[in-house]
Amino acid sequence: MSDLRAFVEALGFDDVCTLLQTGNVVFEGKTQSSATLERQLESEAQKGLVLQTDFMVRRGAEFAAVVKQNPFPTDAMRDPGHLVVQFLKDAPSAAAVKSLQDAINGPEVVRAIGKQLYVVYPAGIGRSKLTTKLIESKLGTRATGRNWNTVVKLAALATG
Repeated sequence: MSDLRAFVEALGFDDVCTLLQTGNVVFEGKTQSSATLERQLESEAQKGLVLQTDFMVRRGAEFAAVVKQNPFPTDAMRDPGHLVVQFLKDAPSAAAVKSLQDAINGPEVVRAIGKQLYVVYPAGIGRSKLTTKLIESKLGTRATGRNWNTVVKLAALATG
C-alpha cells in the first residue's frame, strides 16, 4: 500500500492515504472528471509500474451517495460483512441487470444504482456462485467489490 500511495503522490495528487490492505487510495484530485482520472491512473500505472489494472474513481460526494442510497440498510446494520458493493466501470443497462438476476442460483440479492451494484450474500461470499467474474460477464463491465464495512470507512475518508 505504501507503493500505491507513493505512485499517486508522484502524479501530483495531495492528501494521499490508503485504507489497510484494501487496494483503495483516497486523495485530493484535480477538477478532472472521474473518467479522466481513471484513464490517467490506468495509463500511468501501465507506463510506470508495468501494471495493467482498472481504476474505479469515486469523488467524495459520490461515495456519500453510495452509502446513502444503499437499498439494503437492514442488512448493512445486521451483517455488514455480507453486504458488498461492486464498484463498476460503467453503469449497466436494465437488461444486463435482469440477466444477472436471472443467473443467480443462490440466495443472493442484487440491486444496481448508477455505477454500483449492491449485493447481499446471506449465506456468505466464500461458497457463493455469484462471483465478480459472473457479475462482469452479465453486466458487460469491469467490477471490484468491497464489503460494507470497508465502504463506510472509505466514505468517511473521502468526505473528510
